[in-house]
Amino acid sequence: MAKNDIITIEQLQEKASTYLSEDDVAFIMRAYTYAEEAHRDQYRKSGEAYIIHPIQVAGILVDLKMDPVTVAGGFLHDVVEDTEITLEEIEEQFNKEVAMLVDGVTKLGKIKYKSKEAQQAENHRKMFVAMAKDIRVILIKLADRLHNMRTLKFLPPEKQRIKANETIEIFAPLAHRLGISAIKWELEDISLRYLNPQQYYRIVQLMKQKREQRESYIDEVIQEVNKQLEEINIEAEISGRPKHLYSIYQKMIKQNKQFNEIYDLLAVRILVNSIKDCYAVLGIIHTCWKPMPGRFKDYIAMPKQNLYQSLHTTVIGPKGDPLEVQIRTKEMHEIAEYGIAAHWAYKEGKQLNRDKKSFEEKLTWFREILEWQNETHDAEEFVESLKVDLFSDMVYVFTPKGDVIELPSGSVPLDFAYRIHTEIGNQTIGAKINGKMEPLDYKLKNGDIIEVLTSKHSYGPSQDWLKITQTSQAKNKIRQFFKKQRREENVAKGKDLVEKEIRAFDIEPKEALTEENLKRVYERFNFVSEEDLYAAVGYQGITAALVATRLTEKIRQSRQKEEDLAKTLEGTKTEYKEFKKHKKDSGVIVEGIDNLLVRLSKCCNPVPGDEIIGYITKGRGVSVHRTDCPNVQTEEARERHLHVEWEEDQTQKQYHVDLEISGYDRRGLLNEVLQAVNESKTNITHVNGRSDRNKMAVIQITILIHNTNHLRKIVERIKQIKDVYAVTRTLQ
Repeated sequence: MAKNDIITIEQLQEKASTYLSEDDVAFIMRAYTYAEEAHRDQYRKSGEAYIIHPIQVAGILVDLKMDPVTVAGGFLHDVVEDTEITLEEIEEQFNKEVAMLVDGVTKLGKIKYKSKEAQQAENHRKMFVAMAKDIRVILIKLADRLHNMRTLKFLPPEKQRIKANETIEIFAPLAHRLGISAIKWELEDISLRYLNPQQYYRIVQLMKQKREQRESYIDEVIQEVNKQLEEINIEAEISGRPKHLYSIYQKMIKQNKQFNEIYDLLAVRILVNSIKDCYAVLGIIHTCWKPMPGRFKDYIAMPKQNLYQSLHTTVIGPKGDPLEVQIRTKEMHEIAEYGIAAHWAYKEGKQLNRDKKSFEEKLTWFREILEWQNETHDAEEFVESLKVDLFSDMVYVFTPKGDVIELPSGSVPLDFAYRIHTEIGNQTIGAKINGKMEPLDYKLKNGDIIEVLTSKHSYGPSQDWLKITQTSQAKNKIRQFFKKQRREENVAKGKDLVEKEIRAFDIEPKEALTEENLKRVYERFNFVSEEDLYAAVGYQGITAALVATRLTEKIRQSRQKEEDLAKTLEGTKTEYKEFKKHKKDSGVIVEGIDNLLVRLSKCCNPVPGDEIIGYITKGRGVSVHRTDCPNVQTEEARERHLHVEWEEDQTQKQYHVDLEISGYDRRGLLNEVLQAVNESKTNITHVNGRSDRNKMAVIQITILIHNTNHLRKIVERIKQIKDVYAVTRTLQ
């Protein structure tokens, strides 16, 4: 798969004709002609004609030897989104299959969402659901994303980072889950280049410095292996395996290692004709060089969930350096490179007939996406659950019969039970791990043998199971149980929880629970009635806090406007009020002076407990500053200083304070900071955040506090949050 070369339509046609019939080639060329006409006079950010992009996407699909419908979808994937052509016209001109694939990769551009994040989540949800119906949707999307990443240099830096981050979080893990390493590695390496260019180019430079040394070493190993294999008449293709930059970077970060400490920089791949030859070659390798303990993995006997098969071993090579060796058949190598796409490959106009049953079993998790879609009413929650289940590190465990089950790292026996069957999960009363009884929240480890204990007399899942389980599949099946078995109870419980959350906003439930308001909210979350909404809250399908927030948003907005108006009117009255000894609103006493306007300076936002100084302004009374405020430190300013002090009772007043929080830029950091402030019952009036290329996040918030003791408690609470480095009070 060429990375930088731009394929022409003539070259694409020639490649396609090597595995497609004349009629199929004519079909995809008709799609090209249609796309070229649709995109005429359109140009990309790079300045090149837009049709270049669909040609490259279709070219990547031809490299994967995809069927003509998928290649046609590659040519047409942007016409509905970027031109006036409709899906109905696509179906009329081509067929229903092509229209369905184009629809699956078309973004939801005509619907308004509350934020870009929400819209992106809805786009991902639409894509995943379409993918669950037809796997070819994601193959087109991966080809589309790959070419977009190859041309990312033409976008502004901010968009480059957003695209690269989305690719590393969604598309590269998805390519890995589908076993398409040819696309996965390239997506990861390009993403690293834009997310952490300093480390990317450092690793590139270090790789270049030792390239000749590595190549000489690999040549020596290949000669020795060829010599040994000739003696036992085994045919093999031996090559050095290039190490990908992102995998080196990940090992340096996760294992806290330097570049020269990474074992598998030196690697050899051996392709043979049969499984028997794989194990024979393994014996030769272990005879020639001493194997390193704990570094042998047999993915042939126990394939990965993404269909990957190979033998991996690390030995002490000829010069005492660790050497990784991969041994597999040529067919295994094809699947390792192209994964699920290899099962859709066409040869002479016919789809390859591999082990269909095995293929379908490997894709059961895709079918479960539709089930999650039906149970999850928030697109962002849906995408987050997918990241946990599909893209996290995996743990491999065994059934008592020796079948391998793959689960996300951190899974517990209940996740295993629900993966086997819903009823087994519902009737679980205990679990034996490696023959020993363990609690249901036991964290599963690679190689564990799990026996689930069930009882027909079980009362079913406990609400606590929702906190114990890690997979979305298990959580959704538990919620389904509560939904079916305890509807009336869930409705009553859900209503109580919602009313409790509404009261937390200092709003009476009857004020928010009007028929019109309830209808607006339950339709927003795709429920048929308010009972369905309450039932979902009862079985934890949706949180009471989220529902209460939606139900009260108009009331809270109305109250805020009233408060703002009242403050404005109060401020107007204050200017004309007769001041006797002190200004009530400011909470500051100016000794010896009556009838004087006093206001707190916004440049340093002093609060009770701060050391303060008064400053006599021209025509606006006295402004109160912190003594360390640079605006009152000049010689000219000191001539206008005035002694002021705080009133004794400050518990009823609130003051603005600006804080700056710096820390490591990770998902959820901003939410945790806001939650920490909210838990202390402190109002937030302003929030702003940014991050730089070194993953350093800076969050600026303005809060309302009573005094410095109140402020100190909030700062200490924020400092307890993981990955927060510093919290400072700022000047404007």
